[in-house]
Amino acid sequence: MESQKSNIHTISFLVANKPGVLVRVAQVFARRGYNIDSLVVSATVNPKYSRMTITATGNVETLEQIIKQSAKLIDVIHASEHTGIDSVTREFALFKVKCPSNKKTSIIKALKNKAHVVDEHQSTLIIGKTGTTEDLDLLETELKKFGIIEMVRSGKLVMATGKETT
Repeated sequence: MESQKSNIHTISFLVANKPGVLVRVAQVFARRGYNIDSLVVSATVNPKYSRMTITATGNVETLEQIIKQSAKLIDVIHASEHTGIDSVTREFALFKVKCPSNKKTSIIKALKNKAHVVDEHQSTLIIGKTGTTEDLDLLETELKKFGIIEMVRSGKLVMATGKETT
């Protein structure tokens, strides 16, 4: 499992906010046989551009080729890989957990300050958490003992540290 974690790459793209850009970038990954594990796209401060963050698993040599080929696409302004050293990454997750009324207090106590309840229903809780991938993985493991009904994760958001542009 550790070797698989070392093959996880986070790539940030600054792209023109135009139809079809996402498909063209995804095709570069597909042609190289690289699976996209997560994908987040959102507008930037300047509405002419969007930030695309892709997390993918695979070898470094192929990734370098993908970044070079993607950077050549017409509407891609900038593409680069980010490590934990040069950037801050966060994800958001929602977990819907089985919660009989007699266990609600114990589930909420188990959360402590690790996450927050965003919805309470007669037999379920929806729990939200922002953190690193590892933080969310740990919470998922902890919540499995209560019975996770469903889970949604945002994928990584990344921002370069210091004056460096993402």
